[in-house]
Parts: sequence; C-alpha cells; structure tokens
Amino acid sequence: MEAFPCDVIRNFSIIAHIDHGKSTLADRLLELTGTIQKKLSGKNEQVLDKLKVERERGITVKAQTASMIHKFEDRKFLLNLIDTPGHVDFAWEVSRSLAACQGALLLVDASQGVQAQSISVFHNARERGIKIIPVLNKIDLPAAQPDRIAAQIQATFGLDPSEILQISAKTGKGVEAVLEAIIQRVPPPVARADSPLKAFLFDSMYDKYRGVISLVSVQGGVLRKGDKIASCYTRKKYEITELGILHPEEVPTTSLNPGQVGYIACNMKQSSEAHIGDTLHRVGEVVEPMAGFQPAKAMVFAGVYPIENSEFPKLEESINRLTLTDRSVTVQRESSTALGQGCRLGFLGTLHMDVFRQRLEDEHDANVIITAPTVPYKIIYKDKEVIISNPTDFPDVGDLGIRVREIQEPVVKASIIVPEEYFGDMMELCYSHRAEEVEHRYLDSGTSSARIMLNCIIPLSEIVTDFFDQLKSRSSGFASFDYEDAGYRKSDLAKMTFLLNGKPVDALALIVHRSAQETVGRQWVKKLHKVIPRQLFEVPIQAAVGKKVIARETLKAMRADVTAGLYGGHYERKMKHLENQKEGKRRMKKMGTVELPQEAFFEILSNKK
Repeated sequence: MEAFPCDVIRNFSIIAHIDHGKSTLADRLLELTGTIQKKLSGKNEQVLDKLKVERERGITVKAQTASMIHKFEDRKFLLNLIDTPGHVDFAWEVSRSLAACQGALLLVDASQGVQAQSISVFHNARERGIKIIPVLNKIDLPAAQPDRIAAQIQATFGLDPSEILQISAKTGKGVEAVLEAIIQRVPPPVARADSPLKAFLFDSMYDKYRGVISLVSVQGGVLRKGDKIASCYTRKKYEITELGILHPEEVPTTSLNPGQVGYIACNMKQSSEAHIGDTLHRVGEVVEPMAGFQPAKAMVFAGVYPIENSEFPKLEESINRLTLTDRSVTVQRESSTALGQGCRLGFLGTLHMDVFRQRLEDEHDANVIITAPTVPYKIIYKDKEVIISNPTDFPDVGDLGIRVREIQEPVVKASIIVPEEYFGDMMELCYSHRAEEVEHRYLDSGTSSARIMLNCIIPLSEIVTDFFDQLKSRSSGFASFDYEDAGYRKSDLAKMTFLLNGKPVDALALIVHRSAQETVGRQWVKKLHKVIPRQLFEVPIQAAVGKKVIARETLKAMRADVTAGLYGGHYERKMKHLENQKEGKRRMKKMGTVELPQEAFFEILSNKK
C-alpha cells in the first residue's frame, strides 16, 4: 500500500438511473484491470450485487466498494470504485458514497436518454464539487440514438459534448477509454501522511465473528494494524485488529495510507456505534471532525408483526441484524390488540420497504405480516407539536377544533420526465393525487420525440400507495420519477375507524383526506365483508369518521332451518319457531363480539393498496 501515494489514487463512483447498466460497467472495469478473472463463458454477472434480492430484481440496493490496480503509462494507479444504487428510494446511499469520492461517471442509456433520478444525483454531485465524466452506454442497441442523447446531456447538464464517452458495457467496447478518462480527468485526493490521522466512515456492515466492519476513506495520516483509534461522535476507543482493501473481496494489508479507501475491523460490537459520516482519529490527538451529512429521514412507516406471537424475539433479533447493513431503517417497538407484539419500522420509500421485507425472508427465514404503509403527520396542539406515524395515535374528530390547532402532512417535490404523447395522462394522474403547483418544461423540444419534465408538490401519502404502478402503466413504462422532501403543509385529514357490530377495531384505523373519505370507506368495507367469517347473528360493518358513518355493509347471519322437522299443521306453528329464533339472534347480537381472525388481517393487509 505504501507504493500508492495520493497522486496515483483515484476515488470515483458511477451514478445512473435504475437499469442503465451501472453494475455491468463495474464488471467490465474489474475485468480490464485484472481484479477478477474473465470467466470462460465470457460473462461476469453483476459481481458487486451480492445480495440475493439484488440478483433477483436486477437492481442495486446496497452500495459496494472495490479497489482496482491499473497500469497506465508505466505507472501503477490505485482506482477505488464506490458503487451507488440507482433507485429514488436509495438516494441516501448515493449521497454518502459521493462524500468519499473526487469524481463520478454519469452513465446515461443511449436509447432511453436522461432520466429523473440522474438529474437529482447530478446536482448532488455538482454541489460537492465532484468532477463529472459523462458516459453514454448501450450504443450497440438498435434503438440507440447517441447524437440526440448527447445533445440532451448538453442541454440538461451543460456538459461539453466532446467530453462524452460512448461505450457498450455489455460487449466491453470503449471501456478502456473510461479507465483513461478516470486517470486523466479525476483529481487525486488531497491528503498528507505527516498530518494527524483522520478517517471518514462512510459505510458499515456486520460480520458474525468480527463484529461491525467499517468502510473508511483516509483523509490524512496512516492507519496501521494495532493502532488505537477513537470516534469523534461517540468518543469511544477501539483497537484495530484487521484492516485492508476490498479487491473486490477483502484483502488484509498492513496499513492504509492517505487518500486510500478500505475496511477496518476493531471489535466494535454494536452497530449504533458505527455512525455514518463520523470522523475517526488516533487516541490522544485532537482533530477537527469533518462535515458529516444529513442523517436519513424515514418517509414511510409500517408495522411488522410475526405470524406466530412466540416468534417475536427472533424477529426482533433479525431486524436488528439487518439494520446493521441498512442504517437508514428506524425501529420502534409497538403492540396491537389484534396482531400482538411487533415493531414499527421507518423506511425511505415503498421499494425500500419491500426489499427489506424480502431480505428478512431470504436471509433470516422470517414469516412476517406488514401493515399498510403510513407517513409521519405533524399535529400542532395549542402548546406543543407532535409527530405521529401510527394512525391509532391520531386525535379524534372531537379534539380537532378544541385542542388541536392544525394538522400537517409531509409533501414532496416530485419531478416526472415523460414523452410528449403521455403528457395528458400524467397531468391527470398528478391532479387525481392532489398535486399542487404543477409546472412543466420541454427538455429537448423540436425533435420528433420531445420529452417533458413535470414538477409538482404532491403529498407523500399519495405516493406510497399505488402511484408508481399507475405512473408506469399510464406511460407504457417510459416515464421516470424522482422526489425529494419538501417539508410539511396544512391539510384536511381525519381518522377513519372501522366498526364491527358497533365496536371499533384498532389495528385497522386509517388516516384519510376528506376528499377521498367516501371512496376509501366503501372499498375497505367491501373488502372486510369478504374476509370476515359469518356469525350466528347479523353483523353490520361500518366505516366511520368521528360519529358519522360513511359506508356500511351487512354480513348476513348463519341460520339453522328451525322449521325443517315440522310437517303439516297450522302455519302458526312455523311462525312460533321462527319468532323464537329471531329473538335469540337479537339477544346474541347485543352480547356477541366479533373476533377478527389473524387470517382476515393477512387477507386485508397483504393487498398492497
């Protein structure tokens, strides 16, 4: 490692929209530098996507790091690739990967063009002063239009078309030029060996035997095995037991020098100690902590419950293990009368929630039920402000005028890029989801296939249900979507409760906007009508906001045929039996309680909407 001073080190990441060929380009770079062997079949498939869920879905979820050694003009260069995911839900992973880089490859698909996610990540990188190298991928596709897309990149990002590299990551065409561009255009890290030790912690993972393993970027000084280090954030002290580089698997080394990126193991037991964005320094030396970055803010909340109540301790342990590798999930215990003990988890978005559920099932064999996603609401009382994410904590309608001043819901600034012919459908979709301040502009007007960028402010609760599915189906898959947090706004919301035989069921409470109350109430009542088992008495199923009932379905009683054994005689004999039965049902209805079986909950909640 001593053979690589700062001037031969290049730290870079690849930023791209989902499915633009980022993991494939990473494979080609690893092959070209000889880091991984070229397989006889000629294909290395997504080496950096190590999780089962990433392979199955073809998306990157977790940022990975790989160091490569490349010979160029008789000098050996150390290239550190810090991978980034492409989906909007994982924007936080991207921002912390960029914090450890000096350059980035902006990868754009030559057939699809610039997408919404690339634009937001580009501005994030630009603000950090990172050198951007534009790369056009998939030029070997019949549908590729490199010249048109190059003009689009120039118009959108203001980058010089002569700087754009044209490659095909799948066949490997033009990838050599990418390596050259990284070495020639990306500035080396600025760090000195004689300054006090400073290491920036930008990611962590968990190993059963060694505890928490942290990925660090050394900003100054030399880090050696056996060094005593301390954290600026927690003030705790550790001794380094192992360190090295990811090449792309772990390779232990004796030291990490200034400007290098690697991993350290230091007997850290708790994941909460590895604070992302922390600065590590030698014990006894005082250093100025580096500017960390905003901690991730949970945007979507859902309750996770085990199917068998006795499995709760195992489920909690599994969730804690998973949050070691995914630090953006927030965890809080909660219990429900219908579902028992569980945890309330906060996620960055609905895809993030779905991926987390799949990882619980794949990696920890957990059988779980996830409640409908909710978003955090801000309740402003006369004397205080409270943020709640569980609908059961929402104030009742009676309190709204007296104790509660106003209710605010989170809104996001959404950008949608869509071909011109689907523009009307997109406008309709936005307005039906309560969008405000809708504005649009043409990205590349004058061409036959012009694209429009739509910006609007939209409530987060409208996005977490089926917005994304509708966006894709209405635009035949051509629209791309990205959003960022835009704070809170006043809104007219109320809590909807469901009554079975006049008694409310707490686990089914929803927070609904006044404009959608009736449609939502009717949908849910119909759904409950299907899943609740019939009782011996008639059960009214009602959706109510406060004291007002909005929708109702009646579940008919199961009836025994009490007149079956009567033959002949006066009809009053039959009437007497029927009257007795009716009276019995009436008494039962007064006393009877309807238990919602666990299966009914699975039925209702497994439906995403």
